[in-house]
Amino acid sequence: MTQCGEGAEAPVVLRVRNVSKEYRLYASPRERLKALISGRARHRSHWALRDVSFELRRGQCIGVIGDNGAGKSSLLKLLAGTMQPSAGTLERAGRVTAILELGAGFHPDFSGRDNLYFGGSLIGIDHEEMARLEPEIAVFSELGEALDRPVKTYSSGMTVRLAFALVTAVQPDVLIIDEALAVGDQHFQKKCVDRIMAFREKGCTILFCSHSSYHIRYLCDQAIWLKDGRVEEMGPTEAVMGAYELHSRLRAQRHHKDAEQPLALPGDGDEGVAESPGAGARMPLSADGQGASLVSVSIASLGQGELPLLESEDLVVTFVARGRGDECPNFGYMIEQSKGSGITSLATHEEGGRPVRLSDGTWRIVLTFPDLPLHSGEYVVSAYLFDESGLVLYDAWLHYQRFRFVSPTLMPGLVRLPHTWT
Repeated sequence: MTQCGEGAEAPVVLRVRNVSKEYRLYASPRERLKALISGRARHRSHWALRDVSFELRRGQCIGVIGDNGAGKSSLLKLLAGTMQPSAGTLERAGRVTAILELGAGFHPDFSGRDNLYFGGSLIGIDHEEMARLEPEIAVFSELGEALDRPVKTYSSGMTVRLAFALVTAVQPDVLIIDEALAVGDQHFQKKCVDRIMAFREKGCTILFCSHSSYHIRYLCDQAIWLKDGRVEEMGPTEAVMGAYELHSRLRAQRHHKDAEQPLALPGDGDEGVAESPGAGARMPLSADGQGASLVSVSIASLGQGELPLLESEDLVVTFVARGRGDECPNFGYMIEQSKGSGITSLATHEEGGRPVRLSDGTWRIVLTFPDLPLHSGEYVVSAYLFDESGLVLYDAWLHYQRFRFVSPTLMPGLVRLPHTWT
């Protein structure tokens, strides 16, 4: 097992040693009161974390992964200082900022501006420093006159904007992020990503927890896999993600007895998936429908029927998307077996693909797999639209099209790998 930060020369900014966290569960409030009066244990113990140890060094970006209930949220709260461990020690160096439950500490009757000073004091920003930071926070949050209204009149999106602007107003030494890239609209998501990436470039240590395997791979050089409250594996991102995804797929297979039921990729999730007219499953990420989105993703030479046959040895896919202003978007594509085994995934920002802007303002690009190296079988594809950096996911059509393919060869297997005989 590889220790995070092993062999690195950068100083340690966060050290976790044999940390455990116990939650005491009582049958009722009365049982809790009886325990306080009598001094006798009347509870059940749930250990969210057991003997967790690792180090974070300056400039590292560490991804935290694991199933629901694995202990990820408890770990982040302990690191942020909002909870105390039941056993073990935590050592922090410098300013630690956590982006967890955004807006949870705001007073609903106070204005947004008053909450800046109130919330700032809770994270170590005094009144004088907040007065200096206030104009920048106001600009970033884009709340305008609403900054002087009570927070209880805010929408959830407005609360998130104010909270994120506040907690990232000062660059920390350690930044703890819990699913922050999944909040707000497309415009604000991009601003959040840009700020986080700026922190990283300046040497900030980042602990990033997400269900998105894509973001973990893109952002993090190390990963920690929590399982049942313990560190299952720790080390380079790809090695840990590979082990976790195998675990996730085996677990999913146990819960999908129907062989015809497709399995989602770990980290994709199914929140917000809806049936898209003329396509399979679509996940629109813009609440108002005005943001960047996929318009069409069509496969050439595809036959008719519920499970059409690809009537060509080439797989040719044409993407058309609506972007955000003049920004050039990026496209992604994934091919899986119908039973859920991933075959390949690729994206323009990884390979230098450049879409063309059409006269109507949309963007178009064509992806070609010449002499498709798949064996005969049933396949399912997904399409993705990213921002110019490739980090913000604007739109996703998950498993939008299924098709059959008949290979010219009769040999068994999954793919025909490039090879030579000598």
